Amino acid sequence: MIDNYLLEELVAFAKYGTLAKAADYLGLSQPAVTRGTKKLENDLGIKLFKREPNKIILTASGKFAAQKAQQVLDENQNFINEVKKFDQSNQEISLASVAPGPLFVLARNRFVNLKIDDRFVQEGQIKDLLLQNQYTCIVSTSPIQYPQIDSTYLGMENLTVNVNEFSNLASYPSVHFNDLKGLSFLVLTNIGIWKQIIQKNIPDAKFIYQAREENFNEIKNYSVFPFFTTNLSNANPNWDKKMVSDRIPVPIDDQAATQSFYLNYLKQNKKRLEPLIEEWQDAWEKVD
Repeated sequence: MIDNYLLEELVAFAKYGTLAKAADYLGLSQPAVTRGTKKLENDLGIKLFKREPNKIILTASGKFAAQKAQQVLDENQNFINEVKKFDQSNQEISLASVAPGPLFVLARNRFVNLKIDDRFVQEGQIKDLLLQNQYTCIVSTSPIQYPQIDSTYLGMENLTVNVNEFSNLASYPSVHFNDLKGLSFLVLTNIGIWKQIIQKNIPDAKFIYQAREENFNEIKNYSVFPFFTTNLSNANPNWDKKMVSDRIPVPIDDQAATQSFYLNYLKQNKKRLEPLIEEWQDAWEKVD
């Protein structure tokens, strides 16, 4: 078995070209690195270095060995990272989502070991993120079909547009995306999948994005711009629940305006996630 420190010294020498520079990079003395190079050759029984007066270079075998050593070091580091991720995933429940609404429902959860990432993920990333133990569970708009992954239905989110009371749309029982053509909307920037949905489905619309909720609420309260809410908006602990009086909520009837959400997780984590899922589903019913 070759010690890792010998591989690190070989890789450092291949990268920097001299014993002095390799030693400086590794924080060692030059004699220590010299002893290491000799020990590595003895352990392998192969000549890796060509030694000349005032000069030492890698042989062809030495260059090949340095490449393989880097691969071994990378694999060892990957091993460490993966084990740490697995251990962390067993100690805490890490959660991500493709949209904010489902996370609002958990705003007052009782799970102290729950860590929520507010950076939304893409649907196509979910399988790999779970298999790599980046997250314990991830919310998506469709169940993930993969042998090692289970999915559980959580609930639905429905999009509503809030229009000025003097708008023609205010008298409609419901609208379609095409009815909103050409309008300008006030929108929070960080809304996950809903951003793509409204941009794709409302023709010729203009979106005034606001990254901060306090700025969004300030403009909302002192303008006539329409804005969007959902059946889960009131679960947001930062949401300004005092709706401005001149806005009329009008449901959007298009299929894309209603999204189903699922919790996806590795099958091996199902048992410890069951209490969270049950509380989540109950909370969703109360909010909806």
